[in-house]
Amino acid sequence: MDRDGQVFYLYNRVETIEEFKLELQKLVPNARIAVGHGQLSEKELEEVIVGFDNHESDILLCTTIIENGLDIPNANTIIIHESDKLGLAQLYQLRGRVGRSEKQAYCYCLYKKSKELTKEAKERLKAIKEFTTLGSGYRIAMRDVEIRGVGNILGTKQHGHMVNVGFDTYCQLLEETVQELKGETVNRVKPAIVDINVTAFIPDEWVGSKEQKMIEYKRLADVKNEIELDYIVSEWKDRFSRIPDEVENLIKLIKLRLLATECNISLIREAGEVIRIYTPFVQYEWNILRADINKDILRKVKFTIAPKSTVDGKSILLVDTGYTSFEEMFNILSSLFYDIKKVMGKYLSR
Repeated sequence: MDRDGQVFYLYNRVETIEEFKLELQKLVPNARIAVGHGQLSEKELEEVIVGFDNHESDILLCTTIIENGLDIPNANTIIIHESDKLGLAQLYQLRGRVGRSEKQAYCYCLYKKSKELTKEAKERLKAIKEFTTLGSGYRIAMRDVEIRGVGNILGTKQHGHMVNVGFDTYCQLLEETVQELKGETVNRVKPAIVDINVTAFIPDEWVGSKEQKMIEYKRLADVKNEIELDYIVSEWKDRFSRIPDEVENLIKLIKLRLLATECNISLIREAGEVIRIYTPFVQYEWNILRADINKDILRKVKFTIAPKSTVDGKSILLVDTGYTSFEEMFNILSSLFYDIKKVMGKYLSR
């Protein structure tokens, strides 16, 4: 109020809100306090909100009725009474009622000093304090799911322990279970691991923040095919301008992972001047594949049976990449995988 702003005071008990107004008035005797809640008539509530927007009152004492759709730029402070009783998504929405102009905004989450907070309540308040940057909604939603669990989606219970296995694993298990219930074939293809020594990452300054960087990493981890990857890359060019070299390298690694996975390759590992590719192919299968592989690429590849102790494949392709750049290495491996994929597709379609 000293900054010529206005205040939302959220008090979520309609039955005692008028009594609380008297207590609040004692604390700030010069403030003009209006009261708004869902038990007012539509006309009464409209008059309260419009009056507050016109700066006819300094404080709007209200319930969570202000949670959505209220845009009052001059309101620069929100005080949430007994904030430990609200969910994380609610706290995030309420915090969004302020900070809608150039003025610095503040959100105060109060709880009783004598009250022993539950673990979940502490985690909610910690999360709302941690995620303050623009575009944090996704991160808030993920944290909310981790705190309370996603529950039994196909049943009536709305609680759970998804955090024990992780969000991605939970979604994967759920998708596989639904496929099994439908009588569909469950495809449990394990993504290939690409272990190549190259500088590949998303810089904070390129995407604007660490939070956004984590979102983009999550999107890359979820990519299932090159079409999805191309869509993300196109969006990046539009949003973040020119793609840095280290991000280009990361994109190439993801492409290698996708291609290798389609070829049933489990692991690609750089070892000095050689790339070791662990495959499920036995000798006669490799003889069929090599007949259609580019001859220039084939000269760099040596087939060898994997040791019995190896759990990553039946055979290993040794690819000579000595004295080549990562760009050349990528071209060699991607050409090899495209040719293997093409031959596999030809024989599987028969």
